[in-house]
Amino acid sequence: MMKGSFDQAADFDAIVVGSGISGGWAAKELTEKGLKVLVLERGKNLRHGIDYFSEHQPPWTKPFGGKPLRELYAEEYPIQSQNIIFDEMTRPYFLNDKQNPYQQQKAFNWTRSDIVGGKSLLWSRQVYRWSDLDFEANKKDGHGIDWPIRYADIKDWYSYVESFIGVSGEALGLDHLPDGIFQKPMELNAVEKSIKANIEHNHPDRVLTIGRTAVQTEPKNGRGACHYCGPCERGCSVGAYFSSLSSTLPAAEKTGNLTMRPESIVEALEVDPVSKKITAVKVIDAATGERMRFSGRLVFLCASAMASNQILLNSRSETFPNGLANGSGSLGRYIMDHYGDAIFALMPGYDDRYYSGNRPNNFYIPRFKNLSDNTKESAFVRGYGFQGASIRSTWSMMAGQVPGFGAYLKHALMRPGPWFTFMAGFGESLPRYENQVALHTSKRDRYGIPQLRFNVAFGENEARIREDMVVTGSEMLKQAGGVNINSVSINNVPGDAIHEMGGIRMGYDPATSVLNAYNQAHEVVNLFVTDGSCMTSASCVNPSLTFMALTARAADYAVKQLAAGSI
Repeated sequence: MMKGSFDQAADFDAIVVGSGISGGWAAKELTEKGLKVLVLERGKNLRHGIDYFSEHQPPWTKPFGGKPLRELYAEEYPIQSQNIIFDEMTRPYFLNDKQNPYQQQKAFNWTRSDIVGGKSLLWSRQVYRWSDLDFEANKKDGHGIDWPIRYADIKDWYSYVESFIGVSGEALGLDHLPDGIFQKPMELNAVEKSIKANIEHNHPDRVLTIGRTAVQTEPKNGRGACHYCGPCERGCSVGAYFSSLSSTLPAAEKTGNLTMRPESIVEALEVDPVSKKITAVKVIDAATGERMRFSGRLVFLCASAMASNQILLNSRSETFPNGLANGSGSLGRYIMDHYGDAIFALMPGYDDRYYSGNRPNNFYIPRFKNLSDNTKESAFVRGYGFQGASIRSTWSMMAGQVPGFGAYLKHALMRPGPWFTFMAGFGESLPRYENQVALHTSKRDRYGIPQLRFNVAFGENEARIREDMVVTGSEMLKQAGGVNINSVSINNVPGDAIHEMGGIRMGYDPATSVLNAYNQAHEVVNLFVTDGSCMTSASCVNPSLTFMALTARAADYAVKQLAAGSI
């Protein structure tokens, strides 16, 4: 999948912008349906299993033992380095902030990757189906517009995606968290099992389960089973965890219909003023600065939520002076992300218990408040869930906290420390008009593209949810025997959760939305947008599985429309 030479007049059946979670699925589905597809990726080329240079690299092989290069991080990676998985082993996977600036009218931590496969190599792999509790929420409580789809419209596509990517998890029989196609679940450790029993005894309406994760526990589709080695974000040669680099892009390449072009910055989309169809994708070669144009009968925009907003906002013309497909004026608005606080507690009484391996998964407590239309139990609308784990302190965690020196200190550090449990809340944010991304009027990036300006903040409902999750989470840990309980804000600023959504939302009415029920632009029939920007609300569960299902569904529809001559 190396960059090759291209005729600037080359014509493809479809062009996919982005090679991450959504872009990989678009490439797979479109090529398998017989279309010649060009994938444009701004990041550097990366080969699965070959270029994971730090996968099992020990820290002592890196300068300064792999410790953070604080001056470099502050100067060139002030945003990316805030990510918990950013370090000297993963730094090449992230975009350089100094070289790729953006503007923050209000603080927004925009995590961006710089590789083929995008953030699908860096995500936490938690995958949950949405339900009608999510798809009907806007209509029922009046925040945002109604989704043009319901769970029944996407249910089979969830199954289709799960069967391919490999999801390990446990069936629960909950209406608001539908079960899926699961491989055998990973195991909770002894402390987590005790907490689960306590919570479910004291709160029959609450469930603690192992997370549903896109990490295979059984080999399938040429990918192996997880052997708990970690850390996953460095790359997985076995292919146990799903990424587009190990899964969907190889499937697309196998068809012979894929052309992959890394280091390709998409500047804008050109549209014909008469047909209102996209006629070309304007591209800048990141290495040479050369500008070029590629044409295709279909365009799937999957650049990541905020990048896709930037591309459409910059695709201005006489036909669409405020951005491509923006007759509704909603482009760039209703931006959402998840947020929350983490509650920590020491868990005494388990010093004779331990666990093996580096389990790439947490436990999950699904939403348990505001589940019924008749429920008036909360000072907020929507809800939240918890993701967490019980861990035994290691020598690296205890260094600097254990007294003594010499042989005594060495011996003390060889023994495992106390157990602790953390529970991180994930709250739903409401779609609000004032939460906006726009193009800066004067500042441009090194390619001459207007920088994106963020004006996004959490509101009062989010603050009330955050307060409730701390009180409720602390109560559950205390009841389970936790001591020294405290909380820490972990997703204070929009963007921190890396679940940004919105700006190019789906809806029934072209007057209030950009996309229809099949992720097709109301005003530009050969444009489909299937990354996080298409979302009409945020739910409180991880959104990536929904992105993938929507992409597969949209590709199926687009090819049928193309064959029928409707595009």
